[in-house]
Amino acid sequence: MKEFAYIHDEKHSPSPLRAVPALASFSDDQLDDVLNSSSLLQCEPGDHIIKEGSIDSRIYVLLSGELEVRVGTKKVAAITRIGEVFGELALVNHDKRLASVIASSKAVCLAVDQKFLQDIHPREEDPDFHAALYEFVARLVVRKLEATSKRLAAVEKELRELKEAQAHASAAAKPAAVPKLKRPVKRAPAAAARKPARVR
Repeated sequence: MKEFAYIHDEKHSPSPLRAVPALASFSDDQLDDVLNSSSLLQCEPGDHIIKEGSIDSRIYVLLSGELEVRVGTKKVAAITRIGEVFGELALVNHDKRLASVIASSKAVCLAVDQKFLQDIHPREEDPDFHAALYEFVARLVVRKLEATSKRLAAVEKELRELKEAQAHASAAAKPAAVPKLKRPVKRAPAAAARKPARVR
C-alpha cells in the first residue's frame, strides 16, 4: 500500500466526495481543511487499510475499487459504493478497531486524520469546526443504523417465511392418521347344559 499527501483545488471537491451527503456538515473552508489534512492510499488486493485490534484515528472514504470487512477470518460485509465512509467510530470511541478492512481489488481511499484536525482546530478555539465534525459522524452513524435496521427487518422476514414454509412442508409430509380398529371381543364359550339329576 502506498500513501501520498492529498492535494486538491481549493473549493473544488472530487466527485466521489461530493457523493457523500454527510460532508454537507462542513462549510467549503472547513472541507478544504479536512482535505488538506488527508492522505491518499493506493491499495493492492490483500492490503489492510484497517487492522482488527489496532488503534488509529483515521476516517476513510472509498474513492475507487472494492473492499471487504472481516472479523477474524470471516467476511462480514463489503464496501463497494464510491464515496462510502468507514472507520468513523474511531472519532467516537477511541478504542481498538473491531474489524479489518482489506482491499479485495485495486482501490484508492482518502484517509482523514481527525487527530490532526483537532490539532489545527483546537476545540476551545474553533467550536464550530468540531460541531461540524461531530455532525458529520452523527449523520454517518444514523445512515448506517438505518441500513442495518432495514437489513435486520429483511432477515427477520426471511426467517419467518422460512419457518412457515417448513411448517407447511412438515404438515404435508406427515402420514394421515390410520383409524384404530376395535379388537373383537372374545366371548367365553357358553356353559354346557347341565344334565338333569337322575331320580332314584
